[in-house]
Amino acid sequence: MAESYIKYRSGYKYQLVEEYQVKVSITPKNDIKTDFIELSTEGMLVIKKGYAWDGPSGPTIDTPNFMRGSLVHDALYQLLRNKLIDEGWRDEADEELRRICIEDGMSKIRAWWVFKAVRKWGKVAASPESRKKTHKAP
Repeated sequence: MAESYIKYRSGYKYQLVEEYQVKVSITPKNDIKTDFIELSTEGMLVIKKGYAWDGPSGPTIDTPNFMRGSLVHDALYQLLRNKLIDEGWRDEADEELRRICIEDGMSKIRAWWVFKAVRKWGKVAASPESRKKTHKAP
């Protein structure tokens, strides 16, 4: 018999339509495989179709030159929150955000401000206590 309730998480704005792969500077000791994220020991990050993320955070505008960076950064922070990569990799995750945003045409000044913001306020978002809560309905 089917359950009479659903389990869900809220707080997402975007959902990936196709799998996305990118080489990052984060190289864990072992390959990581979750339902939606994979990270190899060589730094190949695979974000699978259906992955949901909240886009750029803070007082900012969700511009095209911020979307890919926010996707990669959110996936890496999810690995940090779930303790699948060591917290020491947070600096590299923030650098990846800046690098990708500049690569996608964001001005270096704006990318610098984005980087400074995640350095100052991102620690909470990378913390295991910030994992999305599971809700039930009805």
